[in-house]
Amino acid sequence: MIKTLKKGVSSDQTASDDAEVRGIVEAIIVDIERRGDDAVKEYATRFDGWSGEPFRLSRSQIDKCYERLDEQIIQDIRYAQEQVRNFALIQKDALRDVEVETLPGVILGHKNIPVSSVCCYVPGGKYPLVASAHMSVVTAKVAGVKRVVACAPPFRGEINPATVVAMDLAGADEIYKLGGVQAITALALGTETIAKVDMVVGPGSAYVAEAKRQLFGRVGIDLFAGPTETLVIADDTVDGELCATDLLGQAEHGPDSPAILLTNSEALARSTMHEIEVKLKSLATAEIAGQAWRDYGQVIVCDSEEEMLAVADDIACEHVQVMTRNPDYFLQNMTNYGALFLGPETNVSYGDKVAGTNHTLPTKKAARYTGGLWVGKFIKTCTYQRLTEEASHHLGQYCSRLCEIEGFAGHQAQADIRVSRYGKTAEKR
Repeated sequence: MIKTLKKGVSSDQTASDDAEVRGIVEAIIVDIERRGDDAVKEYATRFDGWSGEPFRLSRSQIDKCYERLDEQIIQDIRYAQEQVRNFALIQKDALRDVEVETLPGVILGHKNIPVSSVCCYVPGGKYPLVASAHMSVVTAKVAGVKRVVACAPPFRGEINPATVVAMDLAGADEIYKLGGVQAITALALGTETIAKVDMVVGPGSAYVAEAKRQLFGRVGIDLFAGPTETLVIADDTVDGELCATDLLGQAEHGPDSPAILLTNSEALARSTMHEIEVKLKSLATAEIAGQAWRDYGQVIVCDSEEEMLAVADDIACEHVQVMTRNPDYFLQNMTNYGALFLGPETNVSYGDKVAGTNHTLPTKKAARYTGGLWVGKFIKTCTYQRLTEEASHHLGQYCSRLCEIEGFAGHQAQADIRVSRYGKTAEKR
C-alpha cells in the first residue's frame, strides 16, 4: 500500500502556473520576431538590467574574466571538462557510419553528420550554473559542431566570470551576455545582429523551457529541461540525515524544484522530514531550498521494492538517487529516469559537476520517451542508398505493386520506368 506523508502542489495549481508561463513566453516570442533587436534589448533591460553594451563579449572581456579567477578555479574547470570530454568521446565512438549490401546490388547506409550551429544556454542569476557550459559546449564540440554559441544571463550587470571562462575553455565560438526567453528566441530566429542557429540546448527556468517548447520545429532542441527534479529512493540501510542532505542539495536549484523521497521505511521517512527542518535552519540556500521543499517536496512510503519501482517509473524523474540494499535492482528494472546515481557513495552533485556524465536531463515526465543530452543529440543520422541496374529492376517490381495498392500512380511510375529500362539491360547481359 502506498502512503503519502507529504504532498506537493496540486496538479491544478501546476497547470495554472504552466498556462501563465505559456502566455508570457508566447507574447515575447511574437514581439521579438516582429521587432528584432529592439525587442531583445527591451526585454534584456527589463529582466536583466541590460547596460547598453553589445551582447556579444569581446576577446578582451573574456580575457579579463580569467584574470579575476584564482588559478585553482581555472584548473578545476579544466578537470571537470576533461571528464565530460572523455565520456563524450566514448559515446561518440559508439556511433558508427554503416554501409551494407542487404540484397545483391542493394547498398544501404547511414552517415552521422554533426549539426552545423548550436546555441548552448547556461543558466545564470544569483547561482550561476557554470557546469552547464561543460555539459553543452564541450559535448557539442566533441560531436563536431562548427559554430557553438554560448549565452548566459547577467547578474548585476555581468556574467559570472567562471561561467565565461568555462564557456571559453569548452570551445565556444561566440559568447553572449543574454538570457531568458529573449536569448532563446534571438538565437532560434535570428535578429539584425545575431545570426540564428540550427539547435538550442541547455537547462533553464520554466520560461526558458517553455520558449524551447514553443520554438521547437523552427529550431531543434535537445529536450525539455526545466526546473531541477530529484527523487531519492532509500531504505533503512541509510539514515535520515543523508536523505535530507541529498534532497535539499537539489531543492536549492530553485523555488519550483521538486524533491521527492520514496522509501519502504516509514521510520526513515519521518526521520528525513525531521532532518530537513533541522538543516534548513543553517543551510545558506535555505530560503530557496525551503520554499521548494514546502511547495514541491513529497514523501511517499511503499511496502516493497517492487512497489517503489512502479511509483518511480510513474514519476519519471530527472535525477534518481538509489540508496538501498540492492541498487542494481533499479538499474536492471527501472525504465523511466533521466540519470541514475547508484549507492550512497555517489550523489547527484557529482553528476552535476564533475563525474563526466551529462547533467542536462529530461524533466516533467519527459524521461518516459527521451534520455538526457549527449553527443548523439548534436548528430544527425542520415541514410542513403545505392542500387545496381539489376537490383533496381528486381526491387522495382515489388515497389510498383505496393504503390498500386496505395493508389500512388506517380510513385508507381517511378518504379515502372526503371523496371522497363533496366529489365532490357538485364536481358542483354
